[in-house]
Amino acid sequence: MLRKLVAVTIAALGAMAMLPAQSALEGWVTTWTTAQQLIAPSGPPRPARQKGPEASNLPASLADQTVRMVAHVSVGGRRVRVELSNMLNAQPLEIGAAHLATAKSGGEIVDGTDRVVKFGGSESFTIPPGAIAVSDPVDLEVAPLSDLAVSLYLPHDTGAPANHTVGLHTAYISKGNVVGSRSMPEPATMFAYAWLAGIDVAAPRDAYTVVALGDSITDGFATTRDANMAWPTLLAKRLKENKATQHVAVVNQGISGNQVLRDGAGISALARLDRDVLTRPGVKWVILLEGINDINIRTRPNGPNQLTAEELIGGYKQIIERCHAQGMRVMGATLTPAEGVPTYSEHGEEIRVAANRWIRAKGNFDAVVDLDAILRDAQHPARLKAEADSGDHIHPNDAGNQTMADAFDLGVFQK
Repeated sequence: MLRKLVAVTIAALGAMAMLPAQSALEGWVTTWTTAQQLIAPSGPPRPARQKGPEASNLPASLADQTVRMVAHVSVGGRRVRVELSNMLNAQPLEIGAAHLATAKSGGEIVDGTDRVVKFGGSESFTIPPGAIAVSDPVDLEVAPLSDLAVSLYLPHDTGAPANHTVGLHTAYISKGNVVGSRSMPEPATMFAYAWLAGIDVAAPRDAYTVVALGDSITDGFATTRDANMAWPTLLAKRLKENKATQHVAVVNQGISGNQVLRDGAGISALARLDRDVLTRPGVKWVILLEGINDINIRTRPNGPNQLTAEELIGGYKQIIERCHAQGMRVMGATLTPAEGVPTYSEHGEEIRVAANRWIRAKGNFDAVVDLDAILRDAQHPARLKAEADSGDHIHPNDAGNQTMADAFDLGVFQK
């Protein structure tokens, strides 16, 4: 029986109306996100690897189990709220219990930090299909660049989880309701996020969020797990270490395989813009690094619906206009080289060069970061330079992600 329906407006508006008065010196800021997608797992789980998302080990469903997921936040605060998403599922999601704590390694939590997370005052609740739920605030001192553990107890069969398959932190699954346990008993591990979509903190009024919107290169594909080496995370670290930008959060809304114009691995960037960017609290800047999948998929020789540079640029213009309408600025990131992947073509390279020319042109974006220039092979500019290549000729390795993070002018984020 459904005990409590938590719709988008109820969660985001009704529950917030019951919140205690927040200090006039504070506001809600998104400090961590992951972009949700619905992918039904098939076949037996494959052995985990240190790099890449190939073995997410995401179960086909969960029942009478607790999943504990680790999120590496950017800015800190003294109160926290959690967003769970059932937007891409066709059946209600029943949550038996939810807890939040400061995370340690190996799925453990720090003593004294465990907090019950309620939604509309209830410890157990149901999220209807197609809806999100934003929790009541939880009092917890969250340090910048720290790890939080979100534990969910799923009492009944959930069906295929709404998820994010490139989970760069290990998650833990144990039998029964163990959301408050210091460590997870006899856990199975997975490398995905299930239903967890965002974490906000109550931060000083000058704090704000930068959203990194992109594909696998933003998602952190091929970076080392549990090491925080995706370029958005490394950029957040640089901002924290710079006194003038310590108040700036960076969140990762990359989806591996995502396209600007068409659905595929997750809904398109155009279709998910409202969900993943425009409705996030505290967003002031968006970094757009996307388009290489549109190019590689739709420029195959004799393939259908051949892509043009004008069509891709038209998608960029739509994103820019819609962000500007919400008072957000957009930084364009040039598309990085991809020669060497099976889907590469000379025609696709021509479109990449044309798109980058438009991105670099003055006045199209509010700012530009030239990732192509810093990652390409000087002698062969259609290729990634060897020291940044993870080995598949399209995804930067840890060193390449650090190079990307170092390319940003932090002064842009002081304005």
